[in-house]
Amino acid sequence: MSELARIIEALLFLANDPVGVQELAEVTGCSVSEVACALEELEAAWAPGLRGLLLRALAGGYTLASDPLAEPAARALLSKPRLAALTPAQLETLAIVAYLAPVSRPEIARIRGVNADSPVASLLDRGLIEESGRSDFGAVTYRTSTLFLKVFGLQGADELPDVAQWDPTPGERSALRDRLLAAGEARAGVTPE
Repeated sequence: MSELARIIEALLFLANDPVGVQELAEVTGCSVSEVACALEELEAAWAPGLRGLLLRALAGGYTLASDPLAEPAARALLSKPRLAALTPAQLETLAIVAYLAPVSRPEIARIRGVNADSPVASLLDRGLIEESGRSDFGAVTYRTSTLFLKVFGLQGADELPDVAQWDPTPGERSALRDRLLAAGEARAGVTPE
């Protein structure tokens, strides 16, 4: 397959909508006739019955489409519920569990400074964390699940980024502490002296 055909194949894979020959020529810096030849190459490579994808002329352009043979399986796959975006509270809680597991709900609340019931319940419902036993005080402890590893593309928790890379310097710590104290005082309605 020619280099241009491979580039166009990649562009069609990335594009959400059909891409016209003129636009393909513009973005590749090639002529319309060169793009047409490359598309013919792709039509032969993606001919019906050869692969799971097809090159289709659609809405004045070209797109990659799945083979109709795969439709029942594709419908089953795409009908599965997908994870919605996590809220900041859920992300914060998930990070605490990922780095400190096994960790209990009271420990998470103490670290976050607010009640952790809702984020923990949401993360449990989503299957991103799971129970891992009980603390010395009888509280349920949590750890990340296999789904967490899968979603974040990790083999194990040892592949998490090193927390030390975000460790502030003493000067940054002092400035951050001052900002947090000022924000806390402002929320409490205390005027600085």
